[in-house]
Amino acid sequence: MSTQTVAQPRTWRARLGASERVGTSGQRPSAASRILLWLGVVLTILFCLFPFYWMINTSLKTGGELSTGHVFPHHPSLDNYTSIFKNSDFTTALRTSAIVAGGSTLIALTIGSFAAYALARLRFKFKFLILALILSTTTFPPIAIAAPLFKIWTSGLFGIRLYNTYLGLILPFLTFILPLTIYILTSFFQEIPKDLEEAALVDGATRFQAFRKIVIPLAAPGLVTAGLLAFIFAWNEFLLSITLTSSANRRPVSAAIAFFTGSQQFQIPLGTIAAATVTITVPLIVLVIIFQKRIVAGLTAGAVKG
Repeated sequence: MSTQTVAQPRTWRARLGASERVGTSGQRPSAASRILLWLGVVLTILFCLFPFYWMINTSLKTGGELSTGHVFPHHPSLDNYTSIFKNSDFTTALRTSAIVAGGSTLIALTIGSFAAYALARLRFKFKFLILALILSTTTFPPIAIAAPLFKIWTSGLFGIRLYNTYLGLILPFLTFILPLTIYILTSFFQEIPKDLEEAALVDGATRFQAFRKIVIPLAAPGLVTAGLLAFIFAWNEFLLSITLTSSANRRPVSAAIAFFTGSQQFQIPLGTIAAATVTITVPLIVLVIIFQKRIVAGLTAGAVKG
């Protein structure tokens, strides 16, 4: 009996070890699977980056080479970049985009943080319905409000003519970026422990001081994520920018590119358009690369419960 009793555990452990080895070897991908995986990753990266590369390729071409389909420019030149920065309309449009996009982002973060904090902390009925209604406004396409806004802005709102003004661009931009900001910050504020705010209140801080000194610093990844997404939308918006402006000194850069003219009447300035597009795209890429960790943290807030 004693021999059988000792042998059984050894047999059980041997079987368990064998099963673990089989399971481990079964889960390990083969060399062919790894090659296919990396091949898919490389093809996906090339598919995503090739349009941007082609834009850079076109921006480095001049003259008759623009009409060719060469993958590499035979005589690369920076003349297109030099010409766009000599164009006062383009530099003015860059300043306008920075003002409009930056102003829209700051207003959206200010209002959105208060609204999101209320939705995350206060208890009231129909909270989920209110958040769903706020987020549903982002489903409306800009073309749905472009014509009514043009009519209201040109005729005047409360006696104020908003057409071809900075404020006339910031207000409709907020229609789309504010709901997204509230949604992102709400999910992020819900992950911040309430004990920290309660401890600050016990120490004599007001509710606003607890929000400003405790919640806002902890919500930095969410603020960066919401702010960057809002800035990208306002920076790239084209339809409302071209509808609600009429002069070059108030036209954002996304709309100003559409008014580029060639040296001849019917010539399409592909080189300068490509150079301008690269110029306004690179800052966004740099921002995403710098804040990529905070962006991931902000987008994944609330995704894991436990």
